[in-house]
Amino acid sequence: ITSHEVFFYIHLPLLMAILLHSLSLHPPILRPQNPYRSKILSSSEPSATPKNTTLRRDVVLRTASLCFVSFIFQNPLPESLADPSKSSKPGRLGIANTKSWFQFYGDGFAIRVPPQFEDIMEPEDYSAGLSLYGDKAKPKTFAARFQSPDGSEVLSVVIRPSNSLKITFLEANDISQLGSLKEAARIFVPGAATIYSARTIKVKEEEGFRNYYLYEFGRDEERIALVAAVNRGRVFIAGAAAPESKWKEDELKLRSAAISLTVL
Repeated sequence: ITSHEVFFYIHLPLLMAILLHSLSLHPPILRPQNPYRSKILSSSEPSATPKNTTLRRDVVLRTASLCFVSFIFQNPLPESLADPSKSSKPGRLGIANTKSWFQFYGDGFAIRVPPQFEDIMEPEDYSAGLSLYGDKAKPKTFAARFQSPDGSEVLSVVIRPSNSLKITFLEANDISQLGSLKEAARIFVPGAATIYSARTIKVKEEEGFRNYYLYEFGRDEERIALVAAVNRGRVFIAGAAAPESKWKEDELKLRSAAISLTVL
């Protein structure tokens, strides 16, 4: 294993811990509205088959690095993700019309926010990147965070340099440069999770199509819809999460919010 790969495996759990921590938090409010961008679902990447792999929350938190590296080397992905030829085409993906939802514009991205969700970014979160510490700016943990009135459902966006997830010699401009849907699952889905579905979403742009990867998975009695995309060397990750007990009721809303992520 090369030194680059060692660096890669050591830092991946930190990113997953940041994103998964962001999908459970609290309170300020919102801004204006804009048109909805149509997204084309590709059936070339099939749904994943559930696997009964769960760990208690305290074990996961204390051994996140070990679990994640162990997953990469030992745990195969669900069969339908690992070998598309063995799976039938995925069913139609249920999404809501989000055109009337508030559209938040962030640094290089936009995302639709479900009705009644509140902006819970603290003022210092917005200006964190402006304060210098020595010769380095303090990076923002989150690019956006919203939650339901009762705080049980959370929508978060995280931005990271693409080469912090996978070493590339050229600036990445599409998520396919980080690997296929199956390969990228090792980056975005923690080893202790049960994957319920995985899809590629293609969005028509002026210069062709842009790929977005969607993963839905469960961990520690929580369900998460995660959408990731790459543009100009940065990875944009949107995650919508809810307790397992509320997912059935609000899955359409939360999935639609994650899928509304658009890189600009």
